[in-house]
Amino acid sequence: MTPTTPTTTATAIPTTIPTTIPTTIPTTIATDLPASPFVWLASQSPRRQALLEQIGLRFALLLAGPEEDAEALEALRVGESPTQYVERVVLAKAQAARERLAARALPAAPILVADTTVAVGGTILGKPADDADARRMLRLLSGRGHRVLTALAVVRGARIEHLVQVSRVRFARLSDAEVDAYVTSGEPRGKAGGYAIQGRAAAFVRRIEGSHSGIMGLPLHETATLLRPELTATQRAGTVPQTTPSPAPDDAR
Repeated sequence: MTPTTPTTTATAIPTTIPTTIPTTIPTTIATDLPASPFVWLASQSPRRQALLEQIGLRFALLLAGPEEDAEALEALRVGESPTQYVERVVLAKAQAARERLAARALPAAPILVADTTVAVGGTILGKPADDADARRMLRLLSGRGHRVLTALAVVRGARIEHLVQVSRVRFARLSDAEVDAYVTSGEPRGKAGGYAIQGRAAAFVRRIEGSHSGIMGLPLHETATLLRPELTATQRAGTVPQTTPSPAPDDAR
């Protein structure tokens, strides 16, 4: 597993950030915030929410409003390596989340942001555009190894700490029937690389090196390291984590 070292930055933020900030709080945030301390989670992924609950961290959702073009932040740039891509995207999302928090006048708390991508060599596999694209990705992954890169960022005021966790996965050789059946299940939709390791695709995996939770979209060891003060305070309080539910589709990463 590739070692990860948190990086702190307050100024090197991408400039391609949406300038339109919603002025109202989406109903998914509601008014019932967890007891302090808690963190804001700027992700609609139910899997990331479940993973935070697994380690006992209180959180509330800080989701992009309809006025924000969140998908534009994930657009690929020519010549970008997989590591450069996830770092740029997570920092852009972190900046957007920080501006969103300020615009909505919400209580100050650390903001957790994550972005995951799959790479075969230098080729980035994002979310499949359609079923045909999912088939293309699965055939590319069949019988070979690939990397799953998850970038994390934690925003505390003007400071942003970020890191990239890398895991390696090797798939068994997949038959056309297996690929077709998996695509028909609908599971590849909205998943980086066209698969979800916590779902049916677990049967395709011969070996992993790294973080299983990282492959799901949120490496828990690295997350706990970045949020150690909040996690420790929650554990000392000895209370059951309270969270705001997400009505978002089951987009694992």
